[in-house]
Amino acid sequence: MTKLRFAIVGCGRIFKKHFEAIRDIENAEIVAVADINTEKAKAAGELAHVPYYLDYNEMLSKENIDIVNILTPSGMHPKHTIDIVNKYKKHIVCEKPMALRLEDADEMIRICDENGVKLFIVKQNRFNSPVLKLREAIENKKFGKMVLGTVRVRWCRPQAYYDLDEWRGTWALDGGVITNQASHHIDLLEWMMGEPVSVMAKSGTYLVDIEVDDTTVAIIKFKSGALGVIEATTAARPKDIEGSLSILGEKGSVVIGGFAVNKMEIWQFSEENENESKEILKEYSEMPPNVYGFGHKRYLEDVIESIRHNKKALVGGLEGRKSLELINAIYESAETGKEVFLRFEPKKTKLGIVNE
Repeated sequence: MTKLRFAIVGCGRIFKKHFEAIRDIENAEIVAVADINTEKAKAAGELAHVPYYLDYNEMLSKENIDIVNILTPSGMHPKHTIDIVNKYKKHIVCEKPMALRLEDADEMIRICDENGVKLFIVKQNRFNSPVLKLREAIENKKFGKMVLGTVRVRWCRPQAYYDLDEWRGTWALDGGVITNQASHHIDLLEWMMGEPVSVMAKSGTYLVDIEVDDTTVAIIKFKSGALGVIEATTAARPKDIEGSLSILGEKGSVVIGGFAVNKMEIWQFSEENENESKEILKEYSEMPPNVYGFGHKRYLEDVIESIRHNKKALVGGLEGRKSLELINAIYESAETGKEVFLRFEPKKTKLGIVNE
């Protein structure tokens, strides 16, 4: 089978995970990389043993490419996606979040549809084994009436992390802990709990010098009547504590913990015996060596399957937009001090806005 040919635009912190995932997929290969930073582009090209470019237009004009992975700063995702799709009509794999502003996300989806290409938003934690087992329980209505869903992101990002690049910690290109670090967890919460109806949030910046929040909490009301809680911070010290997801219902409770929702910690249902629960806990507990987890390979395999067989991917553009809308609503509530009802038009959130 002919290998699908990937190119990567943006050779920063997450590049290595995409490189390793594609390298380990039998019917995929990286053929070129691009970054405006010469040092980063050269290092990435040498690591992948492929040509490197300082201009993705030159790369896309010269190389035979099927899919472009966009790993640039969050606020630049829409510009790069729309430009590449309009000019070169390539399928797009876009790192999270797909955009900072909802109108930009909508334009990305529209342009990809008009040009007949697929848009994939990276949500690799959906492919963690314990997460898939939890999703199976949700689909089988194992919980009965849903009561409460909670995510906790307690990670450590010191000032040195934000000082790595000028765009980090800015409203225009990055967003805060909710947009960056917790976006995967918010996606998982919605995937399990269903459509959110409203949100109330508070946020603050406590331990670092940045424009955006390093700590935010939010309370969500879901369409089902269940409640949700989001607790997210990069102010855990001196190191990461957890990235967890808890789901409680009338017939059972599940907690997935670890650094990146990757370890089944509690699995208990009234209709299951203790031995069954113990076996599931044993089978669906996995701990990757870092917070990025195992999911990029599984995610990109789903992308390839979607392209080869023209089937719906697990996380396309419309699916990726869902968590972005909730993220915008959280910031809207934090700015206004009011409960925000979805669907809504952002008015006060600073996401995607250049700080004058």
